[in-house]
Amino acid sequence: MIKVRFSASRPAGAHCLILPVAKSGLDGASLPGDASVLRAAAKAARFEGEAGSSFEQHIGHEAGAQRLVLLGTGAGSAEDLEKAGGALSAKLLTSGEIEATLDVSGLSASAEAVARMAAAAALRSWRYDTYRTKLPEAQKPTLRDLVIVGAPEGMDAAWAHYSALVQGVALTRELVTEPANVIYPETFVERCQRLKDAGVEIEVLGEAEMRAAGMGALLGVAQGSVREPKLLVMRWDGTNGAQQKPVVFVGKGVTFDTGGISLKPPAGMEDMKWDMGGAGAVAGAMLALAGRKAKAHVVGVCGLVENMPDGNAQRPGDVVTSMSGQTIEVINTDAEGRLVLCDAMTWVQKRFQPEYMVDLATLTGAMIISLGHEYGGLFANDDGLADKLTAAGKAVGDPLWRFPIGPAYDKLIDSPIADMKNVGPREGGSITAAQFLQRFVDEGVKWAHLDIAGMVWASKPGAVWDKGATGFGVRLLDRFVADNFEG
Repeated sequence: MIKVRFSASRPAGAHCLILPVAKSGLDGASLPGDASVLRAAAKAARFEGEAGSSFEQHIGHEAGAQRLVLLGTGAGSAEDLEKAGGALSAKLLTSGEIEATLDVSGLSASAEAVARMAAAAALRSWRYDTYRTKLPEAQKPTLRDLVIVGAPEGMDAAWAHYSALVQGVALTRELVTEPANVIYPETFVERCQRLKDAGVEIEVLGEAEMRAAGMGALLGVAQGSVREPKLLVMRWDGTNGAQQKPVVFVGKGVTFDTGGISLKPPAGMEDMKWDMGGAGAVAGAMLALAGRKAKAHVVGVCGLVENMPDGNAQRPGDVVTSMSGQTIEVINTDAEGRLVLCDAMTWVQKRFQPEYMVDLATLTGAMIISLGHEYGGLFANDDGLADKLTAAGKAVGDPLWRFPIGPAYDKLIDSPIADMKNVGPREGGSITAAQFLQRFVDEGVKWAHLDIAGMVWASKPGAVWDKGATGFGVRLLDRFVADNFEG
């Protein structure tokens, strides 16, 4: 991932120079060299300054030829600048350039908007080539540094926030991208030990502690694997005790999901390494919040298990007793995420008595059928909380779409032999999954469930990610905290 730094003047040398150009602003843009020729060439290439578009030309320089990139910034909104920052990285990452200078001195934008643009450039450059030993030279990243010149006042504070976000998203992507033989409950916890350096308190419950607590639902999922389950608890209090009740985030961390005895089809099963995307988002958000010293009290909990089909695996028809005391008939062992979440939710409510609790999970394929890969699904028992999460998602580019819950859906998961079953009928599958989780929300707790099954992994590049792990949820949770729980 490229490093971003700021300078008062352009560095010496023939490094790539990037100049922002607003939509339809080419004629008024300040350009080096023969500006009239450059404008004519750009117009001939149909460059009009649309956000994320670019025009490239080499110009003369005392140290040799210099690559000049005109970067479209559209109307100059924060969203347009983010798109431009991502496009910058996509264009130059493997270009052979080692350092690039982005001169924003002519850009009428706030420090926050420029920081968001810089963060987009860093995020779009994120790659995970650890296991690629024969990558052709032309495909290897070369760009290492992005120097931003002419940034507005307040840049230090703005970048401190966004650079922490970049690190949080990078952690999430790393966790989601690693294969399941590398990231499993124990090693997920090990990767998150770095949060201690940022001031996060970490507590880990193993199988014995969870059994003593009565987490029969979570342990039922884990019993088919040789990997020991873990409950990872991360606590950041930037209020020095002023906020008694923390905001709680709970993440589904199924580090690999075969479906258990209700085995998934082989085609595409390799994707289930990212079935811990909710837990990954929670870990990344906690790193981001601590990294920027958020003035809020936040607890993140990750229920970490592997769902495997060995001779000790739970069977369809088994009945398990959750930590809450409610019993569950397991109809489908591939509906395992809700069994993990329900015990994690019960534990964190008993321990911290939160007023707000948000869970994140790659919970249902039905959510992808409903929303594709454009929105995460949102379910909530409180309109105010739903509105706050929706607003936060819209502001940062992690969009959510709200779905209904209610008694008509809830009765669909009643069981004839237990308190409930872990799946309902085929129709409304995402909704009945949310209804299941709602049964484990304590009275008075404002709760939201984010089904992000379609959002944690992308088959095509986006504004701030390449193909692969997106880091969805980190920026959303950070903005949700910043807007609602920090003074």
